[in-house]
Amino acid sequence: MKVLYGVNGEGMGHATRSEVVIDSLLERHQVRVFASGAAFRHLSKRLSDVDEVFGPTFAMEEGQIRRWQTVMQNVRSARQELPDGMRVWAEEVDEWHPDVVISDFEPVSARFAWWARTPLIAVDNINAIDRCRHGRRVIGAERDDYLIARALVRGMVPGAAEYVVTTFFQPPLARKRTTLVPPILRPEIASARSEQGEHLLVYWGGDEKQLESLRDSGVRCLVYGMRGGPEEVRVDGNLEFRPASNEGFVEALRTSRGVVAGGGFSLLSEAVYLGKPVLSVPLRGQFEQLMNARYLEARRYGLCAEDSGAGHLARFLEDLPAFRQALSTYRQDGNVIALKTIEERAMAAVEARPSPAPRRRKRRRKAVR
Repeated sequence: MKVLYGVNGEGMGHATRSEVVIDSLLERHQVRVFASGAAFRHLSKRLSDVDEVFGPTFAMEEGQIRRWQTVMQNVRSARQELPDGMRVWAEEVDEWHPDVVISDFEPVSARFAWWARTPLIAVDNINAIDRCRHGRRVIGAERDDYLIARALVRGMVPGAAEYVVTTFFQPPLARKRTTLVPPILRPEIASARSEQGEHLLVYWGGDEKQLESLRDSGVRCLVYGMRGGPEEVRVDGNLEFRPASNEGFVEALRTSRGVVAGGGFSLLSEAVYLGKPVLSVPLRGQFEQLMNARYLEARRYGLCAEDSGAGHLARFLEDLPAFRQALSTYRQDGNVIALKTIEERAMAAVEARPSPAPRRRKRRRKAVR
């Protein structure tokens, strides 16, 4: 089976998840990968055949997504990068003739699948917004944000034969052709042995109020920056700012007493898998992060804090035993179910594919004189 695999480049979660799936598929199938942004930079160092394509990005200001600026910067970039480069790329890939397209929230792959009449499988967590039902407790007062997010998500990868949604919560389905599977974990997380230490792991996005709350708590905090970090460890009282390090981060996570982070799905999933309670402060203007954090709180795996006030941290520390008790009931057998489901859905889509019809060329109308 020939698989064309598209990976969204905004955030590292798409790249690390896709790397696991691609490695699994490569054991039995041919896989050609294309990605944008951070995903391309990550995957091109680890895989032999990765193409770079245009991908949307977010405009950020003071820790909040600016919607209009986001739309405008992506429109400008698309005008410059899409027309010529994408046409050449699509024709080249079409000659390779993939049997199925798998997309991790990557919109170009969905358009190619439609153009080439090739089955499409969507694999991501974000489609939970559109493919599942969410109650008032999750949507809350942010109904407008939810409706905007649902419309955007629905338009990113439309027309898939199956939507495989990774999730550590289990909302009821709202649409057919949807399968929920456990989160896809990095190998180092899947094989990690959880231990309870005394420190908090902090994945910090730059909120100074959050740092003040952590400093006042007196609890030892190992702080990793979302956008890198210092070149070497820098100690400020009970705060230890750590340089970017995958090995160091995994070690800090598996031995932590708890996690303080945003609402990104990947880290929340890793924490839940390792039984680590999370104080989640979701990114403002990002409904998907808010949804993740509210489901986390609903399942008693931690708290959703919509601001960085000290009161949330104090409550979180006080309730750690209750969170650990709830997390002890979570069950996940590594990546077994997710990887098996993705391959089975892809193969089923290929088998169900009708014989390809020849493309019709548009006839030019003769001008009426």
